[in-house]
Amino acid sequence: MIKNLFKDYIYPVTTLTGGIVGVGFLSLPYISSRVGIFAMLFYFITLVPIVLFLHLIFGQICLKTPDFKRWPGFVGFYLGNTAKKIILVLDILGLLGILLVYLLIGSQFLWAIASPFLGGEVFYYTLIYFMLGSIFIYFGIKAISRFNFFAITFLMVVICLIFIKGFPQIHLDNIFFTTAMGDWKTMFLPYGAIIFALWGTGFIPEVEEMVSDNKKSLKKIITTSILLVALFYLLFIFLILGISGSKTTDSALTGLAHFGLMYPVALSMGLVSTFIAFIAMGLLLKKIFMYDMGLKEFPAWLLTCFVPLVLFLLGLNSFIPLISFVGGVFLGIDGILILLIYQKIGGKKMITYPLMSVFILGIIYSIVYFAN
Repeated sequence: MIKNLFKDYIYPVTTLTGGIVGVGFLSLPYISSRVGIFAMLFYFITLVPIVLFLHLIFGQICLKTPDFKRWPGFVGFYLGNTAKKIILVLDILGLLGILLVYLLIGSQFLWAIASPFLGGEVFYYTLIYFMLGSIFIYFGIKAISRFNFFAITFLMVVICLIFIKGFPQIHLDNIFFTTAMGDWKTMFLPYGAIIFALWGTGFIPEVEEMVSDNKKSLKKIITTSILLVALFYLLFIFLILGISGSKTTDSALTGLAHFGLMYPVALSMGLVSTFIAFIAMGLLLKKIFMYDMGLKEFPAWLLTCFVPLVLFLLGLNSFIPLISFVGGVFLGIDGILILLIYQKIGGKKMITYPLMSVFILGIIYSIVYFAN
C-alpha cells in the first residue's frame, strides 16, 4: 500500500514540482515590492487557477494521445506539420531565452559568492559561468541533469532554514506597505513572471509515463503539484519581503547580505541549482538542433551556448524583463496551442475562447513592455 502510494503519487508529485520550480520564483519578491503585495495576491488568485486548468487540459491531451510524445509531437499530431515546425522554432527561441535567464541569475550568485574574495565586476563572472557551462554542454555530461531536483530541494531546505532563523527579523511593514506604485507597465509586470514560474507542461508526459498503471491519478498529481508550488512561492515572497523590504533585489537571495552565515549557503544553493539547470536546458537545446534541425554536434553546440552570450553582450541583461517576456510570449503561445488542441479533443469553446483572449492580451503587453 505504502509502496503504491510512493510509486503512483508521491514520486510523480515530486517530479512535477521539482520540474516546475526553477529560477522564475526568485523574481517574485522584487516584483511584489514594485507593485505591492495586494496586487501580487490578485495576480496569484487569477493566474494560478488558469495555469492549473491549462495543465489539467494538457494532462487530458496526454491521456488521449499515443504515448512517448513531447510538446512538438503533440502539436504535430493534432494541428499538422506546419504547426509543428512553427512550435519547434518557438521552442528554440524560448529555450535560448531561458538559457539567458539562467546565465544572468547564475552569474549574479557566482559574483556574490566570489567577489568579496577575488573582486571584479559581474560581467567577468558571467563569462566564467558561461565558459564552465559551455564545457559541460559540449561534452554532453547528461548525468548532471539528474541532480537538478536534488539541488532545488536543497534550495528549498535552505529557504526553510532562513525562515526559521529569520522569523524574528520579519516585519509586516515590509510586506504590506511595500506598495510603490509605478506606471501601467509596472502594474502588469507580474503576469509573465508568474506564468514563467508556474509553468511545467513539459514534465507532464514524463509523469504520465511514471503512472502508466494508474493514469487516473494524473489529475490529482497535477493539481497537488501546482498548488504546492504556488503555496511555496507565496511563502517565499512573504519571507523575503518581510526580511529585506525595500532592499529586496531582483534575484531575491542577493538581498540577504546582512543575514550572516546563511547568506553564502543560500547563494551556493542558488548557484548550484541554476548551473545544473543551465546545463540540462543546454543539452536539451543541443539535441533539438542535432535531431530536429539536422545540425552536426559542433555547430549545434555553438548555437546553443554562444547565442545567449551574444544576446547578453548586446545588452539583454535584465532578469525581470526577460522572465516576463518568455513567460508572457512563448508560454502564452503554448497556452493558446494547448487550448486549440483541447478543442480538437472535444473541449468547450465557451471556455477556451476567453482563456485565449487572456493569453493574446498577455502576449501583446509582454512584447510592448519588452520593446520599451
